[in-house]
Amino acid sequence: MVEVYHLVVFTLDERRYALPLATVLRILPAVEVTPLPKAPAVVLGIVNVEGTIIPVMNIRQRFHLPEREIDPGDFLIIAHTEGRIVGLVVDSVVGTVEKPAAEITSASTIFPSLEYLAGVVKLDDGVILVHDLDLFLSLAEAAKLDEILNGN
Repeated sequence: MVEVYHLVVFTLDERRYALPLATVLRILPAVEVTPLPKAPAVVLGIVNVEGTIIPVMNIRQRFHLPEREIDPGDFLIIAHTEGRIVGLVVDSVVGTVEKPAAEITSASTIFPSLEYLAGVVKLDDGVILVHDLDLFLSLAEAAKLDEILNGN
């Protein structure tokens, strides 16, 4: 049996990226993000989603893209890592794609220095970078975020 990966494809500055569908909890229209004092730079702030406080990651900064204000047409992807639920502000959500595991190139063979990249998917019209949210925060960033969210 062929192992198939299901991916949620999103855009930032007209570039396509993806997350494994299994990590995505929901996709919402973007909302105002409340800044979180003393948070690591990669954290934009927090949002309240149905009573749950969720840290929102600054993926533009992590991907070295130009910063910009959140636009009313943006989306918020709520996803989970091993240790937490996070939000990601993206320009658009394209949809989902299914790809056999054999068609996903491991990131370590192409970009060994990009620790948060899981792989690359080739499509007829380009490539999509697949990200690993479990590696998105460094250990120090995760510890600092936990400290702030727990009121310490």
